[in-house]
Amino acid sequence: MDDFSVYGSSFSSCLSNLCRVLERCEATNLVLNWEKCNFMVQEGIVLGHKISESGIEVDKAKIEVMMQLGEPRTVKD
Repeated sequence: MDDFSVYGSSFSSCLSNLCRVLERCEATNLVLNWEKCNFMVQEGIVLGHKISESGIEVDKAKIEVMMQLGEPRTVKD
């Protein structure tokens, strides 16, 4: 497993859902890399999209990188 998200309609429901997920991870011996874990964030980047309570947006950092690329001049570009 690579990535997963846990959410809820309120802080308490999110916390409850997180507890259930962590219990399931423990029960199935799934080991998490705690250095890569983020908990209780209001927004996050998932598959190049910013996810928040206001909806889904394209990550602006990705757009900026693409805008700085020059126009292709050859087939290999």
